Parts: sequence; structure tokens; C-alpha cells
Amino acid sequence: MSELNSASSGHRRIGIGRVLLYALIVGSFLLNILLCLLLQVFHSKDEDLPERRLWGDESSKNKIAVIHIEGVLMEGMTRYYVKQIEQAAKDERVKVIVVRIDSPGGTVTASEEIHRQLTQLRDGKLRKHPDSKPKKIFISMGAIAASGGYYIAMPGEKIYAESTTLTGSIGVYASLPNVSEFINKHGVKFELIKAGGIKASGSPFHELTPQERQPWQDMVDAAYDHFLEVVQGGRPKLTKAMLRDDVLLREMIAVRDDKGNARRDWLGQPLRADYVRYRADGGTFTAKEALKHGLVDEIGTLEDAVDAAALAAQLSKYEVVSYDRPPSFFGSMFGMQAKAMNLDPKQLSNAATPRLWHLAPQADLAGILTGMGKE
Repeated sequence: MSELNSASSGHRRIGIGRVLLYALIVGSFLLNILLCLLLQVFHSKDEDLPERRLWGDESSKNKIAVIHIEGVLMEGMTRYYVKQIEQAAKDERVKVIVVRIDSPGGTVTASEEIHRQLTQLRDGKLRKHPDSKPKKIFISMGAIAASGGYYIAMPGEKIYAESTTLTGSIGVYASLPNVSEFINKHGVKFELIKAGGIKASGSPFHELTPQERQPWQDMVDAAYDHFLEVVQGGRPKLTKAMLRDDVLLREMIAVRDDKGNARRDWLGQPLRADYVRYRADGGTFTAKEALKHGLVDEIGTLEDAVDAAALAAQLSKYEVVSYDRPPSFFGSMFGMQAKAMNLDPKQLSNAATPRLWHLAPQADLAGILTGMGKE
């Protein structure tokens, strides 16, 4: 009997020990979450970003700041870019700026916001730091700086593209999903009650009428004209006519199927199509093509752009610095630098909202996924 009581007591002690162990694990996890949340709360929006030394003379009083702008540009997700601009503006030791762009573009609104902030930085008219001095801006393009990524390069005094850079893509589009054919095929019906002749334009549940399409076309045309004005302001040698109408290439090309095979007519002759390129046709250019057509100034690396910036600012000794992205909640928890995607309903609806885009060809999906994210 005593042995049974002893065994039972032992089991109870083991059970209590397990409960305590689980409680400690859960408590530790919850404490980590609390600490990370406190880190986010105390990381004020007005607090400076962590500064990282890249290279150069650490003892020098002069700095060249490298501002990184990467990924798809979308409104509500530009805080890190704006914060870098503000920090470089208020730092009197920063004498010149190099903006490193690696972006396929994004929405018209986000592209315009970053362009405006960089222009104010260049002119010493940043509203948050009205006492800041004008600072020269040089541009260094990474793998891609297209559409909105090219748009935001326009405040630069000189544009450097890597030999492998894709750039240009001067154009605007609006993408409106349409599932009306699928709905009709499967016997689903949506009753639309509206006031205003074109109120439902862009609805995914019916085909656009010409009257409904035209307002979207008007918005795209207006944004396109403004894009041309921005490029002309940044590249004064390129007139609107040169951007929009100057034919760079005209040739007959083979018509191909989805496997890349040349298509032929019933006589076996290859089918041909007229192929025309101009600067603002919405397509991208290689670095060599962009240089030839006056869209960039030099083919060179980030280091080349920094050297040119130092020469323009008459700096013989300087330190090159950049600004780290502030830690996110998931980054603090798991040691990840990248942002975690938060697929809540609000962000899903944000991604589905019709927008005008300054976005490179084939980057549509990147734009949708970015819309789902949250800074």
C-alpha cells in the first residue's frame, strides 16, 4: 500500500513539474512578445534610424549618405524612405546624397511622394526641416529602376546605371479585374443599383462600357503627361516630343507563339509585325540603350556614383554612411530583417483597390503582393 502511495506521489510531482515547465515556457514566450511590443512602442517615429558606416575616412567630419529605395513603391509604405531623407537633410555633416534605387516602380501616388521629398531635400526646402541646406543628389541604379523607380531618379544631378540595370518604362496603367464572363457562365447574377451614369465603372462584375472606360483613360493620360513633365524636368535635354514621338527603332519582327516559335501563314511564309520603340513607350531599356537615348548619364557602380558625388561636393576626405531599416515586430522576435507579410482583410482589400501604376512590365504581381503587406 505504501508503495502505491509513493508511486502516486511521484506521479503527482512529475505532473506538477511538467505544468511548471510549460508555464515557464509560455511565460517566457509571452514576455518576449511583450518586450518586442515595448521595443516597437519606444521606437519613436522621431527617433533617428541606425546609421551604418559603409566605407571611407571614419575620422572625417564630412559624410556622403546613401539612401536606399527598394522594392515596389506604395502609399502607406514609404515611411522608411522618407525617414532616410529627413535624417540626411538635418545632418549637417552630410554634404551630398547618393540615392540607390532598386525598384520596378509602384503606384503613382507613392512615386510622386518620394520624388517630392527628394526634390525638397535637394533644394533645402524639406518642410519638416526648413533650416536644412540644399544638398546635391546623385543617383545609382541597381538591378532595376523602372517606371516609378525611374520617376524618383529625376531630382538627381547625375544618373549612374549598373551595366545590368533595366530602366526607363515611362508609362502609366490601370488594371481593373473583370470576372463577369465567369459569373455569367456559372449562373451567378449581381444586381447593381446605382445613381450616376458611370458610377460602377471599374466594377469587376460587368464589362466596361465606352462611357465607363473613358474616365479611367483620362486619368491614365493625365498621369502619363505628368510623368513626361517630371522626366523633362530631370532630363532637360529631352523634350516631350522626343520622349513620346521620337522613333528610336522601327523594324519588322517575327510573330511568335507562346512557345517562342515563329508563326507562318497558310503558304508557309513567316508572319511579320511592325515593331517600334520610343523613349516613353512604357517598355524598359538596358543600361547601354538608356545611355544611348539620354535616359541616364553614365554606366557605373554605386562606388562610381559616390566618387562623382564627392568630386561635385569638393570632398577629398569623407565617410560613406547608410541608414538601417528600423526593426519590425517579427524581426525583433525571430531575428529577421525582412518584413513579415500581414494578410489581414484590410490589406487584402488595399491590394484589390484600383490604382494608377508607374510599374515596370511583368511587375503586376509584385504590386499586388506589396499591397497586401504592411509597414
